[in-house]
Amino acid sequence: MKKLELTQTAIKRLCGTLSYNKGEAFRRGGKVSFTHVDGKRPLYEATVAAAEPYTVAVTLDGAGEVAARCSCPSLSSYDSYCSHIAAVLLEIMLHEAGATAGAPGRQAPIQVERQEAAPQSVAGHRNGRERTAAEDTRLTNEMLSLFGGKPKRPSGTRTAFDTREPLEAAFTLSPFRYRADALMFGIELKVGPQPKRLYIVQKLHEFLDAVQRRESYRFSKHFTYDPEQHRFPVEQDKVLQALIRISQGEKLYSSSSQPNYAYASQSAGDRMLLIPPEGWKAIAPLLEQLPSMQLAQQDGSLYEGEIRLVDEPLPLQFYFEEMGDVPDSCQLRIEGLDKLLLMDAYGVAMSSNGKLLKVAAAQSGQLAQLQQLLAQAPEQRFLVSPDQMETFIERVVPGLMKLGSVQITKDVSERVVQAPLKAKLYLDRVRDRLLAALEFHYGDIVIHPLEGSGGARGGADRILVRDGDREERILALMEQADCMQTEGGYLLSGDDAEYDFLYHIVPKLEELLDVYATSAVKTRMVGTVTPTVKADVDERTDWLEFRFEMDGIPEKEIKRVLQAVEEQRRFYRLPDGALMPLESEEFIEIARLMNDLGVRYSEVRGAGFRVPGIRSLRLMDIDQESRTVKLGRSLRQLLHNMRHPDSLNFPVPDSLAAVLRDYQTLGYQWMKTLAYYQFGGILADDMGLGKTVQSIAFLVSVLPEIREQGLRALIVCPASLIYNWQHELQRFAPEIRAAIAAGDPAERESLMSSTDVDVVITSYPLLRRDIKSYMKHAFHTLILDEAQYFKNYATQTAQAVKAIQAQHRFALTGTPVENRLEELWSIYSAVFPELFPSRQAFYELTRETVARRARPFLLRRLKKDVLKELPDKIETLQSSELLPEQKKLYTAYLAKLRQETLKHLDEDDFGRQRIKILAGITRLRQICCHPGLFVEGYRGGSAKLEQLLDIIEDCRGAGKRMLLFSQFTGMLSIIREELGVRGVPLFYLDGSTPPAERATLCQKFNAGEKEIFLISLKAGGTGLNLTGADTVIMYDMWWNPAVEQQAADRAHRIGQKNVVQVIRLVAQGTVEDKMYALQERKKQLIDEVIQPGGEPLGTLTEADIRDVLQL
Repeated sequence: MKKLELTQTAIKRLCGTLSYNKGEAFRRGGKVSFTHVDGKRPLYEATVAAAEPYTVAVTLDGAGEVAARCSCPSLSSYDSYCSHIAAVLLEIMLHEAGATAGAPGRQAPIQVERQEAAPQSVAGHRNGRERTAAEDTRLTNEMLSLFGGKPKRPSGTRTAFDTREPLEAAFTLSPFRYRADALMFGIELKVGPQPKRLYIVQKLHEFLDAVQRRESYRFSKHFTYDPEQHRFPVEQDKVLQALIRISQGEKLYSSSSQPNYAYASQSAGDRMLLIPPEGWKAIAPLLEQLPSMQLAQQDGSLYEGEIRLVDEPLPLQFYFEEMGDVPDSCQLRIEGLDKLLLMDAYGVAMSSNGKLLKVAAAQSGQLAQLQQLLAQAPEQRFLVSPDQMETFIERVVPGLMKLGSVQITKDVSERVVQAPLKAKLYLDRVRDRLLAALEFHYGDIVIHPLEGSGGARGGADRILVRDGDREERILALMEQADCMQTEGGYLLSGDDAEYDFLYHIVPKLEELLDVYATSAVKTRMVGTVTPTVKADVDERTDWLEFRFEMDGIPEKEIKRVLQAVEEQRRFYRLPDGALMPLESEEFIEIARLMNDLGVRYSEVRGAGFRVPGIRSLRLMDIDQESRTVKLGRSLRQLLHNMRHPDSLNFPVPDSLAAVLRDYQTLGYQWMKTLAYYQFGGILADDMGLGKTVQSIAFLVSVLPEIREQGLRALIVCPASLIYNWQHELQRFAPEIRAAIAAGDPAERESLMSSTDVDVVITSYPLLRRDIKSYMKHAFHTLILDEAQYFKNYATQTAQAVKAIQAQHRFALTGTPVENRLEELWSIYSAVFPELFPSRQAFYELTRETVARRARPFLLRRLKKDVLKELPDKIETLQSSELLPEQKKLYTAYLAKLRQETLKHLDEDDFGRQRIKILAGITRLRQICCHPGLFVEGYRGGSAKLEQLLDIIEDCRGAGKRMLLFSQFTGMLSIIREELGVRGVPLFYLDGSTPPAERATLCQKFNAGEKEIFLISLKAGGTGLNLTGADTVIMYDMWWNPAVEQQAADRAHRIGQKNVVQVIRLVAQGTVEDKMYALQERKKQLIDEVIQPGGEPLGTLTEADIRDVLQL
């Protein structure tokens, strides 16, 4: 049996001193836990609990050397093993030396060679049996071979079992001159198994391709690079990978953006890879990390050692001195520039000792041009004449100081005058014109910059060093002024030119010079004016009052100032000629306020104006801490109530106090508060939370006003919901006299004139048709249900609802915005047009502003928000009226069935004819669903189907997932076809669906696939678990309520996390109405135990038949 011959010295050699010490700390701390030990191979697997658990494996390789691996990310970055491997090796050493392996906290003793069930390691599952590292490697290799490849390792990555021979890569960086005036960096490479046996890479591109593809590359008969046998040190491999990227990107560098690269690369030959300037930034830091490389010097010699990019002064000396043979002239000598190799495209200059000096882009360009000039200068010096002296000292010398060391000889420096610049600007007004005179003072020397000669100079015996940068900044500012220039100064005329100069240019000039202004100029400037506007509510009239105050401005001038603000003028000229600026934040805020309120300056009376209280809405976004707009106490309270409508308290009608849940009471309070302030709103609660009952509570509360004023309430809804509204009003508010606007136009018009109606219910199609009639009447309250019906502002429906006159207006919708934000504007333009007065202005608002303004007037609660107040299941009834073609069929079948049933009842023959009678009732129910179920050639529609499609659209818009039950498979087929035309994804299940497929469909639906599940009541009413749904729709009625209850329980069962809404569809005034009433009577029996011989719940008695058929 092989053993791991381990000593402390051997472990230090494998791991290094630092990793050894950390590993010893892990071992002493009991951090090593062995998960598998095979002493025969040997193989040790362990987990080291460091900052996070790491998996370590240790074994012997083919040569008998220790081979180890660790799951930590740092292993591949070093040539030695990590501290986690060191900890395991130390533990193994102690074990093989006979020491105690166990330690407090150990999971398994190291002596155990094979465990019955190896614990799961960080590396992965063992799938119920022991698997060695070699087996894992073999299986992976076979998988790679199966798909035509073999496992390959990166050239520089060392794995735990990496036994590849390390190679040496020697890099030489050289400047390559491919044109007389153009240089590029190039790299050459030598590779070999050890430093003294290196081979020149003759074709560098080919070698880099081989490394990238991890393929072998032959150098000679004595040496071939093989990635399976050789590896490069990490630092060298990083450089190789960077060179590979450059080599592969040659096509990019050879494009039109680098037209000379292809020529340069061809000139460099196969042994050199040129480094484009774009690639230098990436490879330069990698070259610095190499312990050694060669750098070709300008003189042809090679520097070998570390390469460093340094940021230090260039070794340049500039000597500025007098010329003895030319009076009053000087010369500039330069030393070191000819020894500096400038790589200006790379931002570096090459020096000796392996230094690459960083050079800024601007300086690099200057040095390159300076080298060219120096090559043309006689004796490599520049002559400076007396006329050029001051400019040279002023411009050139400061620039040279940024490039290197500048030395000015004593005889020159004694002639140099260096005094700080003191610039002065003199301002005066003569004959309505502004005059400006500019002077530059250097000690006793005064320069007038606009004079032809440039002003006074220092003279031949003195050299004046001027502050050229500051002078240029001053002159540039003066040139921005709208003025005329003369040798004597600047001339400005006109209020606009003076205002720009005095208020915009002079403040900037004051940072650079001293300004001296006469009193005539000072009177043109106004001190800081801080305008304020005080706003409050007039308690007598409920109007808003605004009053302006401006320090130092007479009240009679305020209106004219506001006119200037409205006209967006930059200043206002006061009667005394002063120019008052209007560009401050305070005046901008006043302009915004007047624009928001829709006030023109012509509406201002004295120093203020008044607007109706409804416009307080436009102050919702105002900063209440503003120093410009100061709000009074009453207005602050009003805005607070608008932002928090629940702050007011209105009594809930006694008849509904026990009905409303807490959140519904809050919704009622919200509606009452908005109505109190004559505001409209959108009640946008989630489907099933009772928007209808909250609205009914509001109608009950205003019923005395409706009757006292003689103004009805109008409810507009989709045609499929008009009978549902009538039913809910009868259920929750029987005291309200509600009527449906139906029949012919004359009947509908007659209803509008009736004095016995409190609430009129109509549909959107009928409203469009009768809009002229509705426009003749005023209503107390307008409720627009399913308001998404007029989300498109351009439709006739949207125009019709806007034309209705009503004191209070509310919209109900579960989806106020479905696709575009403008849908919200369309709804508000119908219920609260003052909130967003124009569509164009609405588009200019940010989403955040729209949300902030709309928030007080839009109330939305989701089921999850009020979950504690909701029952697990919400049941609602949706009624619809048969279409004319349906009603005609229904009436005929009903009359015939009544006649036959009465005959059998009179003959006491009910028992024998019971099945026939029930079949007749089924036909009536099918007509309610869709006459096409049995009437051949039926081309008409179905009111219930239209209602269903509306409900499905609403549910999909709200993100609901639905189960739809029907006892008629033919009806499910019709629904399936209609939804297919609309592109609605669905699942379908009936009696013909195989059991295995049923389970698959349920699993897919519960996993979130598709939105609707159509299910036959008999086939899927029991046994299915469909908790992925939160809405159950019963398309048709069943005699026994327990059957429907079981169907609803497919979604309402253990595992359901949402409130389930059950919607039953009923055809108004048909047998379905009677069946629903029959269900309600039988529900009390559902929980009772039926005694043997008792009456089954599904049995219909003769009395039931008489009731259903109204006999």
